[in-house]
Amino acid sequence: MTTAVAGPVYAADPPAARLSVTLDALVAVYHRPSGVTHLLAAPSPELLDALADGPADAATLRDRLAVLYDLEGDGSATIAARMEELVVAGLAWTA
Repeated sequence: MTTAVAGPVYAADPPAARLSVTLDALVAVYHRPSGVTHLLAAPSPELLDALADGPADAATLRDRLAVLYDLEGDGSATIAARMEELVVAGLAWTA
């Protein structure tokens, strides 16, 4: 019997911990706990919003985004890559 290994589960501070302002194609996100402002491009702000529903792996985040957006293909690898960038930036972490 083969067991699939799930990817990392990501979490983020609640939306109240961030102040976001859209600047054309970018979103400025002020992270209140750290006092740092980040400039993010899609889909990073949307991924942070999707984590408001609780910790999730890349596949679950893709499912959450699919409810709001017309997504093509699986996209889990792309989402995992964007989530790793958010982890490095300090806006998310692995749970």
